[in-house]
Amino acid sequence: MPVALVTGAARGIGAAIAKRLRDGGWTVVAADRDPSPIGRSVVCDVADEAAVIAMIGDIAATEGRLDALICNAGINIRKPLGKLSLAEWSSVLATNLTSTFLLVRAAETLLRAAKGAVVTIASTRAHMSEPDTEAYAASKGGLVALTHALAISLGPDIPVNCVSPGWIATKGGAPTAEDHAFHPAGRVGVAEDVAALTAFLVGPDSGFITGAEFVADGGVTRKMIYPA
Repeated sequence: MPVALVTGAARGIGAAIAKRLRDGGWTVVAADRDPSPIGRSVVCDVADEAAVIAMIGDIAATEGRLDALICNAGINIRKPLGKLSLAEWSSVLATNLTSTFLLVRAAETLLRAAKGAVVTIASTRAHMSEPDTEAYAASKGGLVALTHALAISLGPDIPVNCVSPGWIATKGGAPTAEDHAFHPAGRVGVAEDVAALTAFLVGPDSGFITGAEFVADGGVTRKMIYPA
């Protein structure tokens, strides 16, 4: 049975990915700062180098293989630029970007042995922004670039691809009719949309795809918007 490690798997997109893979016959290791209800839950701060190395070592000892690594963990600290501290900036980049470097570096041997795949979860914020999101946007833009760099370094053994979600309804109030209508696809996204694409990218039908970014945003980044 193939083994997948999903980070940020306690809720939202990460939980949906973990569930999709589990239901598809994968053994899932679900890593998060909080316990996950799906798969084998491992409490881990993926921004911590020692914790990442220990977690990969535990997977090697317990599952004995790693066929997919999904780097989904992410945080956002939204503040005006002048009020964003260096520690806060560094925290966002460590969790959203540096963690992928740490995870792939630690898991390379296992992934090569299994001819496994890596999927990073970035964001359309790599290409477009709202005010006061400098750290988040920088981390997601860096993740897109890191994805194609890893694809070149790790190929042909390990394909590495990126999914950049747009508006995905995972918390807060339900989207309005206007929210849905704003999307060329006719609706706001759900976590299962990202999970389905991720499952394809770690599956057997995506073997000719690596170094690519897949934007899952209902067409919003392709929509021309003029002021009223």
